[in-house]
Amino acid sequence: MLKRTMLLLVVTAIVLTALIGCTPRQTNTGKGEVVVYSARNESFVLPLLNSFEQQTGIKVRLLTGNETLVNKILEERNNVQADVFLSNDAGALEYLRLAEALSSNQSPALKIIDETYRADDGSWVGLSARTRVLIYNKDLISEEEMPKTLWELTDPKWSGQFMITRGGNGSMVAHVAALRAVWGDDKTTEWIGAVRKNAGAVVNGHGDIRRSVGAGEYAFGLVNNYYFHQQLSEPTNNNVGAIYPDQGEQGIGAFVNAAGVGLLNGGPNRSNAVALIDFLLQPDQQRAFAYTSMEVPLNPSVESNPIARPISEYTTMAVRLQDIGAMWADAKALIERGGLDLDLGQ
Repeated sequence: MLKRTMLLLVVTAIVLTALIGCTPRQTNTGKGEVVVYSARNESFVLPLLNSFEQQTGIKVRLLTGNETLVNKILEERNNVQADVFLSNDAGALEYLRLAEALSSNQSPALKIIDETYRADDGSWVGLSARTRVLIYNKDLISEEEMPKTLWELTDPKWSGQFMITRGGNGSMVAHVAALRAVWGDDKTTEWIGAVRKNAGAVVNGHGDIRRSVGAGEYAFGLVNNYYFHQQLSEPTNNNVGAIYPDQGEQGIGAFVNAAGVGLLNGGPNRSNAVALIDFLLQPDQQRAFAYTSMEVPLNPSVESNPIARPISEYTTMAVRLQDIGAMWADAKALIERGGLDLDLGQ
C-alpha cells in the first residue's frame, strides 16, 4: 500500500512538472515586453514609457546611458538585446542605419513627420527638434553687437568672450557633420581650429555654458535652443537672449537636429517596438515630451511650448538629417584634426 501511494505521488509530480513546463512564461502584463536603450535623460522618457506600459499592458525594460550606446548596439549585432534606441542625435541614428543595425519600419504613423527628419526606410524617425543657437548675456552684449553667423566666431575680436562644448559632445559632433555637408572638410576644419582658438572656455556640457553666460562669466555661447529656454526660466541670472545664426540672404541657416527613435534590427520584440514608436508619435505624447524638454515637436499638429520658437519661424540649414549619417562617422576625426578636444576628462 505504501509503495502504491509513493508511486502515485511520483507520477502526480511528473505530470504537474510537465504541465508547468508547457505553460507559456507570463510577464508582469501578459502582453510581452519591449527593451529600450535610451541616450535621453531618464526624467524626459520615463513618464512616457510608464504611460505606454499602462495603456498597452506591454512591459518596458529601460537601459539609460549616452551616445556610447551606439557602440553597444553595434557590438550586440550578432546577439541583439534591445528593440528600440532613443537618441539625442539623428546623426547617430543614421550612422546605425548605414551600419545595418536598424530595421525598416513601414508604419503609416511615421508619415506625420516631415521627411527631412526621418529615414527613407522608416528605420528611425525624429520626435522633437533642437536648434543650435548663440545664447548671450544682455548685460554684457546687445543683440546688435552679437555675431550673426557661425563663421563670425572665427574673428579674433571674439577671442575669450564665448564658450563651446568639447568636441565629443553629441550635439557638437552632429553640428560638425552638418557643416561638413555644406562647407566640405577644409572649411569645416578651419572653422573648428579658429573657434577652438577663440573660445574662452571649452566645457563638457551645454548646462555649464548656459549657467556661465547667465551669470555674466562669458558674453555668449553655442548651445541647443532649449538650454536658452532653461536659462530664461531660471529665477535669477535670466537676462539672456538668443541668436538664431545664419538667417541672412547668404546665410546657411540654423542647424536643426532631432532627438529620435530607431527600430533595432533583429530585436526580440519587434511588434511591441513598432507599437511603442507609434505611441511616441501620437500628439499627446509629442506634446508631453516637448513641453518637458522645451524642445519643438516635429508633429506639425502639435503646438510648441510658448517659450520655444517653432521651426517655421526661422531659416534652417538645407540638409536632410539622413544625409549627415555618412558625415557623422568621421566627424570626430575632423574635430581632432581641427584641434578641439574630444574629451576633457574628469
